[in-house]
Amino acid sequence: MEEKEIQIRLTAGEINQLWVQFLNDSSSICFLTYFLEKVEDNEIKPIIKYALELSQSHIKIITAILTEEKNVVPHGFRIEEDVNLTAPRLYSDSFVLNFINQMSKVGLTLYGASVSASVRNDIRTYYMDCLTETMELYKRSTDLLLSKGLFRRSPNLPNLEKVEFVKKQWFMLDVFGEKRPLVASEVDNLFANLQRNALGVATLLGFSQVANDKDIKQYFLKGIEIGNKHIKLFRGKLEESKLPAPMGWEAEITNSTTQTFSDKLMMFIISGLISMSIGYYGTAVSQSPRGDITSMYNRLSLEVQLYSEDGANLMIKNSWMEQPPMASDRDELIQK
Repeated sequence: MEEKEIQIRLTAGEINQLWVQFLNDSSSICFLTYFLEKVEDNEIKPIIKYALELSQSHIKIITAILTEEKNVVPHGFRIEEDVNLTAPRLYSDSFVLNFINQMSKVGLTLYGASVSASVRNDIRTYYMDCLTETMELYKRSTDLLLSKGLFRRSPNLPNLEKVEFVKKQWFMLDVFGEKRPLVASEVDNLFANLQRNALGVATLLGFSQVANDKDIKQYFLKGIEIGNKHIKLFRGKLEESKLPAPMGWEAEITNSTTQTFSDKLMMFIISGLISMSIGYYGTAVSQSPRGDITSMYNRLSLEVQLYSEDGANLMIKNSWMEQPPMASDRDELIQK
């Protein structure tokens, strides 16, 4: 007689990763379905379709896991509630391709974290599969961006001719306003964060055109102002070292003002972009030896966190924020 395998309960980390991924993938299905409906470029269309199929597959798997574990399945986002598929095009095909490419980079980071947070074998295997799929999405989208001449490369640096060691505190500190040239990690982070902010500003610009609620529209406009400020600062740091900076994406937004996505969905997307910005700024701090750059990132991170808090308050006010899985409130249970 075969011994029945004992199913180990999900840990808090595993439940959290599944819950967050369900919300992310359900929102992605809404956006990608709309993008697929509007795409005109026959080379970009298969990329959108592949990304959509991945998100649809993930939703089915997560739903099955949570149901089996007797956990409630999140409401998330739904096409019939959160997307107007008859609305005109809001973004160009090239913007959509870049957006998918950037999101695939984010996915690689998140799925890597999910693998390390998972203990149960089936959950680890699932996230390793997600990682492999996302690597393929990143490869396909990057290859197409390169072939179309749309990929924005970070600046080149001169080749090292000999090994050198830092001899002065000047390398770390901003002494009397004198600054050393940027090191490779600082260049890479400034360029990447500038590019992400440029994409975020363009996303917000489109959202502000089609937002329904006046307060939500004002929130998006404030985000555009903050994003442009950060872009200006990052560009200034690159230009100090005579390095080029990428241009914005505003030209890739159409003039449509027809409500395309629900305010709830757009707020969720912006909330996610804000969270990622805080994480990327933290990484930049840890990889930037120059004092003026670390202090800049710390200051900007605080500004983004305050903006994030305003967004969370708006979502709570409108009953749009799904409550994540929580530990039991023992004090409340005792009082019953």
